Amino acid sequence: MASGTYTPVVEPPRFAGPDRASRSGIWVAIFAISMSFAAFTSAMYVRQGAGDGVHLVLPSVIYANTVALLLSGLTLEKSRRCIARGLMPEAVKLRQGIGWLVVTLILGLAFVAGQYLVWQGLAAQGLYLATNPSSSFFYVFTAVHALHVLGGITAIVYVLGRLAGMLRPFRQSLFDSMAIYWHFMGVLWLYLLFIIGTRL
Repeated sequence: MASGTYTPVVEPPRFAGPDRASRSGIWVAIFAISMSFAAFTSAMYVRQGAGDGVHLVLPSVIYANTVALLLSGLTLEKSRRCIARGLMPEAVKLRQGIGWLVVTLILGLAFVAGQYLVWQGLAAQGLYLATNPSSSFFYVFTAVHALHVLGGITAIVYVLGRLAGMLRPFRQSLFDSMAIYWHFMGVLWLYLLFIIGTRL
């Protein structure tokens, strides 16, 4: 290995001490987020009982955003598998893993940027947060989800820093916890898209 070149030590998954706390923290966060969106959904059903909702015509970019987020889950798994195991030399696995994780980051950012375009599209129709109950719930659902996706993007950047050697050491369990959260964001978005498409 050339002088000055750093190859992070990838430790195998462990579930004791900080690793166990990290994994538990992710599941607590997922439970809390799920309960929050369940509360939003219940409030939506109650509010729609008044019968004054207006059906929204969604900008088509929302479906492109969905594809980007789902693809990011696939690239994240490609990255995790490159780093966790395989017959490739360690440096090659690391380089490919970082590459796929960068693609995941780009797709995540594209999703958030695409959601902003969706909001602009609704605004062009004269639909804002307080226009009617349907638009209100749409903005709440998508904005809160986008904020949580930004949290996942922050975690991806942090893991990339670990892999690139800016922070050390790197633990596989850290990557696994981040991946669980990111996949949950994808599943949650599919649920929200169903609710938005059928109820708003």
